[in-house]
Amino acid sequence: MENFIFISPNYPDNYWMFCRGLKEMGARVLAVIDTDYNTLNPQLIKHIDECYKVSSFHNYDEVYRAVAYFAFKYGKPNWIESNNEAWLDLDAKLRDDFHVTSGFSYKQIHIFQSKSAMKSYYEKAGLAVAPYCLVSSLDQAKTFANQYGWNLVLKPDVGVGSSHTWHIHNEHELEQYWNQAESLNIQMILEEFIDGHVTTLDGIADAKGNIRFLCSMDYVSNCMDSVQNHDSVGSYYNFLVDQERKEVAQRVINSFGIKNRFFHGEYFELKHDQEGIGKKGDLVALEMNFRPPGGFCPDLINYSYNEDIYRLWAEVLLKQECAMHEKADYSAGFIGRRTGVDYVNSLEMLMEKYEKELLGVEVLPPAFASAMGNVTIKARFTDEDRRNEFFKDSFARKSDINPE
Repeated sequence: MENFIFISPNYPDNYWMFCRGLKEMGARVLAVIDTDYNTLNPQLIKHIDECYKVSSFHNYDEVYRAVAYFAFKYGKPNWIESNNEAWLDLDAKLRDDFHVTSGFSYKQIHIFQSKSAMKSYYEKAGLAVAPYCLVSSLDQAKTFANQYGWNLVLKPDVGVGSSHTWHIHNEHELEQYWNQAESLNIQMILEEFIDGHVTTLDGIADAKGNIRFLCSMDYVSNCMDSVQNHDSVGSYYNFLVDQERKEVAQRVINSFGIKNRFFHGEYFELKHDQEGIGKKGDLVALEMNFRPPGGFCPDLINYSYNEDIYRLWAEVLLKQECAMHEKADYSAGFIGRRTGVDYVNSLEMLMEKYEKELLGVEVLPPAFASAMGNVTIKARFTDEDRRNEFFKDSFARKSDINPE
């Protein structure tokens, strides 16, 4: 029996399903948690063999002792994973200290979390990347802008989501946002803006780096616009990943050396020809995430494929096999709507019109609402036209119809 130490399966709440998948595949599941046992989801308790509580995952000595306890009681761990962006460094450091080789080392994951360092791996895979510089001064940023034009993005070189990410159109905005960035005391990266739709290639790779499951999500809006402009946001999983993009995904996985893990690769699909970058429809690398897509995206995958992606992940890691899916049965997606926006169509109207496709409506807590909207509507569709109508109806604002 393989010993799988799962870091923080209690958050996000749906991560108990990864533990369920591991138990179904025959693993011994040992959980390290940072909350009281009696507050745990009963389903999580049902699908773990034992758990060890620490006061904080930021206290490495405590987490180390938890893993040492499990190693003493059950034998050497075979796996140490969290599937959580916040704890990738922690997972890797623990793997190094306990000589667990089933995942990235601390040195590897530290490099891969840098957006600038990722670019060389994407280029090795044959993909274009946005020109950039790691800025250390306002003068350096202005020099870059004068070379590449005043359509830029300033963001942390290491960071999650779109926090502290700004779209810059002129010198005044650069000075404004640079002053905000300086107070963060973190390395910022300045890039040429890529005018493209954001699309993803998400999946699971086995021990040889072969992709066992692959799907693709398109954003209807994007997190940067959502956070910066208070825009609505949405995304959906596609019915099919064409052969060309399957090949792109595999080249990227090979370049990064991704094995035995989930991946969430983000790309721009160019809206038009962009000089020095590519032709309309080409993919331009954005960033690679070495974990599942965030939020409720794993559930949207399940709704699209009539699958249990949590179990498939465990099956790939522990059995090195996985049922192949050439095409999704549905295209599942979500809309994130903002409070304070005067939409054409009410939530009640949308729920009535799309009653047959509706999967659920949820009010999100502030931590998620900043990027994903205050109220989310999830639905799945059997054809693209009906899906596109849903997004159009959900996004429409009265100000778009009757501009002042």
